[in-house]
Amino acid sequence: MKCISVYTGDFAVFSDICKQIIDTPLADEEEKVIDGVTVFESGEVPDHYLQRMKSRSDVVVMKIKERDITILQHDGIFEIILPDNELAGSAKETVIQ
Repeated sequence: MKCISVYTGDFAVFSDICKQIIDTPLADEEEKVIDGVTVFESGEVPDHYLQRMKSRSDVVVMKIKERDITILQHDGIFEIILPDNELAGSAKETVIQ
């Protein structure tokens, strides 16, 4: 699974740019600024990382069900966890549920 770190603690700001971030191709360890927010391609994360983070009481877990994307919010950042089969640039509409 690929992880994209988004350095903002503001849910409204994150929500406004979430689809754009997911659909932006990023190289390994590439950093970009999207609408004033720093976004970093953090590389691959193992399954146990996601399970460990979900069990923490200080982590908010969100899903984009139709694309099997998990979003973690903690410590002033968001982490977008993309499954291996998810490609950037997909034309599908994303809705955080």
